[in-house]
Amino acid sequence: MDYLEKYGYAPDREKMDRALGMIAANLENIASEQVYKECFSMMDLTTLKTDDTPASVQKLVRKVNAFQETRPDWPLPASVCVYPNFAETVKEARKCDFNITVVSACFPTSQSFLEVKVKECEMAVERGADEVDIVLALNSFLAGDHEAASEEIRQVRKCIDEVAAKQNRHVHLKVILETGLLRTPEAIANASFLAMEAGADFIKTSTGKVDTNATPVAAYVMCECIARYHAMTGRKVGFKPAGGISSAADALCYYSIVSSVLGKEWLDKSLFRFGVSRVANSILSAVEQKTVTYF
Repeated sequence: MDYLEKYGYAPDREKMDRALGMIAANLENIASEQVYKECFSMMDLTTLKTDDTPASVQKLVRKVNAFQETRPDWPLPASVCVYPNFAETVKEARKCDFNITVVSACFPTSQSFLEVKVKECEMAVERGADEVDIVLALNSFLAGDHEAASEEIRQVRKCIDEVAAKQNRHVHLKVILETGLLRTPEAIANASFLAMEAGADFIKTSTGKVDTNATPVAAYVMCECIARYHAMTGRKVGFKPAGGISSAADALCYYSIVSSVLGKEWLDKSLFRFGVSRVANSILSAVEQKTVTYF
């Protein structure tokens, strides 16, 4: 399906370049303690290492639990993001109000049988995941089989909704487009609309596991697609840049893109997240004007 035609959207590279140039030039003007704290509150604090262990995940959670003891005027991160086998570890160690996010469905490649992907998501939700991040089936999407890529998202959506309903709760689904492999704004837009139509609560740029991850251009296109989808359907979909976001300045850039394209209504953890492992310390350092290595 040509989603660009369906939604009447065409990426305008000249317009994007102008807008992103203005955003980059204005970053110093928006760098305030309030904005930094807003960014901090929208972080999915992430550990996705091959050598993650229950002990290392528990250590990260303990740091989040204790964070406001020394910084009571700071918000908590929105969630802690881990591999699905650690969902229960985070749940058991959690002592304060943040969500449990898992990457699932054979992250980061999505290269497996659909039944395996769905089962992994089911098990993660059963064990306490509040949010599930999956990767778009690029093996189908890049081959032109958009229906198969869409059906995978729908099957995961159906599964996690059924499991969550038994627990009287809702679980959010984020779909990772892996924009660095889509390469063109048009492909990124098509993937964005496909994922939203299939039931994504958020669309996310990247896994952080390929050479090119989140970029301002990809973010701008995705946010324009979210705005167009909302205008035509009335449904709000969130946005999550991830991968390669390593500094407070990077966070300000994506914050500004969301503010510019989607408006202040999206500047809330219910509609905007950062996938980060290093930005937390950078934001703390920027506000406290010294090097902080808390996380």
